[in-house]
Amino acid sequence: MSEFHHVSVLLEECIQGLNIKPEGIYVDGTLGGAGHSSRIAAKLTTGTLIGIDRDEVALAAAGERLAQFGDRVKLVHSNFCEIDSILEDLNIPGVDGILLDLGVSSPQLDDGSRGFSYMVDAPLDMRMDATDALNAYTVVNTWPYEELKRILFEYGEERYAPQIASSICKRREQVPIETTLELVEVIRSAMPAAALREKQHPAKRSFQAIRIAVNDELNSVARVMEAAIPRLNPGGRLAVITFHSLEDRIVKNAMAAAAKGCTCPPSFPVCVCGKKPKVKLITRKPIVSGEEELERNPRARSAKLRICEKL
Repeated sequence: MSEFHHVSVLLEECIQGLNIKPEGIYVDGTLGGAGHSSRIAAKLTTGTLIGIDRDEVALAAAGERLAQFGDRVKLVHSNFCEIDSILEDLNIPGVDGILLDLGVSSPQLDDGSRGFSYMVDAPLDMRMDATDALNAYTVVNTWPYEELKRILFEYGEERYAPQIASSICKRREQVPIETTLELVEVIRSAMPAAALREKQHPAKRSFQAIRIAVNDELNSVARVMEAAIPRLNPGGRLAVITFHSLEDRIVKNAMAAAAKGCTCPPSFPVCVCGKKPKVKLITRKPIVSGEEELERNPRARSAKLRICEKL
């Protein structure tokens, strides 16, 4: 399991942003390679770290890395959007910090057999949790044209979504699309020559879209943002790293709504809804990686960190 190694993005900024108390209770909802978690656990004395991950391979590797911290760390195989039930099961009413790193970890992308990569031939899978029923093969070979077009356009921001969806449907009528490189070939065949000459790989946006659909990523982000803030103790902080605009919009809007409180129309002379702000924004603008980090880890280029604090 020790080959699961992931470079943690915005590590120092996250640790500083969480404002860790040695006796506090912290949740890392996206444990991954335990880079963030090992730094959090090292700052705890009587505190507890709860590490959550959907990926059992990541969870096992993180367990090895965090073993030195003993019972300071509890590991849970689950989706972070189940944070309410996870904390209920652990009999923990409130926590002092929650960290979410919403990027796909490097080992998942680099392990060709997982089906996340458009560079290596593998069965169409893309499941972060191998026990989930839905995989990329099912999405590509059974979802109707309109739904394929929608996810390619909305989740991948792919301007050739109609052509690619049509190409997928035509190919699968003849024979199922079974592997990642078969899908890449179908995507390429649907795109004009000019698009194929662009710097970005022609399948990148489509693979992102299918991965998001398979793992229900955007709904998970919306659900965890709704559940996380009520679970924070006063002064507790929520730190979220996003990697594309769809996730960032959900996080930004959820934090802004929780910071605003009042939902009355601007035309009302006084507040009648009675809603009070639940958090204050620690980051008015997202924190992004500096040049030094980008040299070490080019995948950090699109990362944005947003932090809020429970009132």
